[in-house]
Amino acid sequence: MRTLLLALAATALAGGALAQSGPLVIYTSTPSDQMDQLVTRFNETHPDIQVDYFRSGTTEVMNRLEAEFAAGNPQPDVLLIADTVVMEGLKAEDRLLPFPDAVTDGTDPALHDADGTYFSTKLITTGFAYNTERVTDPATTWAELSDPTIASRLTMASPLYSGAAMIHVGTLAATDGFGWDYVEALATGGALAGRGNGGVLSAVATGEADYGIIVDFMPLNAAADGSPIAFVFPDEGVTAVTEPVAILSTAANVEAAQAFVNWQLSEEGQRFAVEQGYLPLRADVGRPASFPDTEFRVIQADPALLLEQSEDIKRRFAELFGG
Repeated sequence: MRTLLLALAATALAGGALAQSGPLVIYTSTPSDQMDQLVTRFNETHPDIQVDYFRSGTTEVMNRLEAEFAAGNPQPDVLLIADTVVMEGLKAEDRLLPFPDAVTDGTDPALHDADGTYFSTKLITTGFAYNTERVTDPATTWAELSDPTIASRLTMASPLYSGAAMIHVGTLAATDGFGWDYVEALATGGALAGRGNGGVLSAVATGEADYGIIVDFMPLNAAADGSPIAFVFPDEGVTAVTEPVAILSTAANVEAAQAFVNWQLSEEGQRFAVEQGYLPLRADVGRPASFPDTEFRVIQADPALLLEQSEDIKRRFAELFGG
């Protein structure tokens, strides 16, 4: 009997080891260079998991995934994308696998889905950046950006491509003191909308544009590397996304997917987020060296409402800025 129990125990241990191994497919909006770094660091802890990923803007990621759903052949095990709005939609369609045992210790439960279908991994705010060689008296408020003298020299990411941009535009459009009148003022003032935040960073850093509405870590990291760019936390507040991670209900390697989620939420994963220039969820791992010791207010958004209005937000934005 003792020999049988030992054999069963050995089999269970082997099964556990195998459970966190094999291929893991991730669809993500994380920039490719940062995703490469993330996979390398994750594999230091989980060397037997072979990660493959597809990276694009959130909208294109979801277009690809929706096509795969329609064909009955979704490829990813894990989604790591910009915003909770998309996750809310997938949850409503039963596309996400609950992970109630995810290790969320040290993080604010309010940042995660109450049903455990998706989990925030970091805080990414949207403010604006400016070129320090071209702008000597920078704006400090969102209101100033709508002045044609600034709007005509402004670029921004498009909600048709970027999840963070969709959250930003939708939040301001629903906030007293802004509304669609504010978004329209940017457009009529001459602001340009490209695709993702990477294009905004390039335009401002090279002087092609004086100002750019952009997520925080890109210009802060670029400035730390010597680029002539500075980031502003506007006086009225910032919008924010939390780059949630989720396991698809159709995941082929659930155990590896769970290991990836837990690693993202772990102290190690959160410290790595700080290394990459992100604000972490955990207060015990500090702030990025590139991040100023600045207090800011987050303009709150309702993910369910933004989900309901997402197609209208994209349509109205396209009418103003072009599709």
